[in-house]
Amino acid sequence: MKTLIVLNFKTYAESTGANAVRLATIAEKVAADSGATMIVVPQAVDVFQVAHRVSIPVYAQHMDGIQFGGNTGHILAEALAEAGAQGTLINHSERRLQLAEIDAANQAAKRANLTTIICTNNITTTKAAASLRPDFVAIEPPELIGSGTPVSKANPEVVKGAVEAATGVQVLCGAGISKGEDVKAAIELGTNGVLLASGVTKAADPEAALRGLVEFV
Repeated sequence: MKTLIVLNFKTYAESTGANAVRLATIAEKVAADSGATMIVVPQAVDVFQVAHRVSIPVYAQHMDGIQFGGNTGHILAEALAEAGAQGTLINHSERRLQLAEIDAANQAAKRANLTTIICTNNITTTKAAASLRPDFVAIEPPELIGSGTPVSKANPEVVKGAVEAATGVQVLCGAGISKGEDVKAAIELGTNGVLLASGVTKAADPEAALRGLVEFV
């Protein structure tokens, strides 16, 4: 598998609406030039327009473990799939869920053929998340998110432990990823790629930031 870069758009102005399409187009271009695998993760309301403008995979930032019915205000897996999403994050540190909710969301996603990335914050939760058999777990200590200090450097033992705990499940490394050397370090620790956001979305030149991330791919 090629090195995987998952770019979470969050709800920044720089990655909302028309800017979401612009950023996804940049990611598509860098992926084509570099050979890296890129996934973009816009807000739910932007999934449709982004998915219909780029050929790289588009994931949702969150979805709920519900079925068709009276679930006002929730996000339905089948609706995301029809909008063009190919996968979803679950339990991001900014949208934390209980274990039963994570399980329900993971199962709902699988019914809709969506790839799942369950976010975790330590080795114990990584092991619990991996037992639910998602496609990926993403280890992200919340204190390092947006800090510019990558977890692969601040606490590499957490990454190594997550890889060991997530038996049979692919692992992504998140929190503080902003440079190509961070991606390289994450891969060397046994992960399949990285999950990041502000290092690209808030960059003065997002294309240059993305190209810097894939220089070691």
